[in-house]
Amino acid sequence: MATETPPPSRTPAQLPSAEEFVAVQESAEFGELRRAHRSFAFPLTLAFIVWYLLYVLLSNYAGDFMGTKVAGNVNVALVLGLAQFLTTFLIAWWYARHAAAKLDPRAESIKSRMEGGA
Repeated sequence: MATETPPPSRTPAQLPSAEEFVAVQESAEFGELRRAHRSFAFPLTLAFIVWYLLYVLLSNYAGDFMGTKVAGNVNVALVLGLAQFLTTFLIAWWYARHAAAKLDPRAESIKSRMEGGA
């Protein structure tokens, strides 16, 4: 069984205690970090699920609409199906930008304080 070893610059006695972790978890700064993450991730996740279910429902119950030709042999179903992939990549890119700009600096601040670097 492998055990996790602390970074070389710290000894086990310097690791944060359970009480310190709880104190950080209850801090206003950590609460703001959680709110910043949730206020971005939850609405976007819900919107994507609705968008996906709309596609599935249209595929099952609106066959004539989904079979409508857009250009040549390309129909609405193909366009919406490819749009699912596009929105997946756009959401991932948007979240990466949001995390880098708003979440990572806050998390790094909390981390450095917990590790004693603040």
